[in-house]
Amino acid sequence: MAGQEETKKKIENRLKRSEGQIRGVLKMLEEDKSCRDVVIQLSAIRSSIDRAIGVIVAENLKECLAMEDMSAEEKDEKIKEAIELVVKK
Repeated sequence: MAGQEETKKKIENRLKRSEGQIRGVLKMLEEDKSCRDVVIQLSAIRSSIDRAIGVIVAENLKECLAMEDMSAEEKDEKIKEAIELVVKK
């Protein structure tokens, strides 16, 4: 359970950082900053959110695969779902 709380805190921190970056981009737009600078910041936000998604999916998958009462077919389905979540963009 402690590992789960630590993971949750890391994800929350990452999302809060992304939230701050989004506010920064809004300010950049108000200040008419260059298109290049805005896009660079938006790409950084996207990368951060993609990493958060990866952590969430990986942790959930790890928990599912650890369940002993789940059949091999159910585990295979969970793996397929996880891959689709990460690859879907």
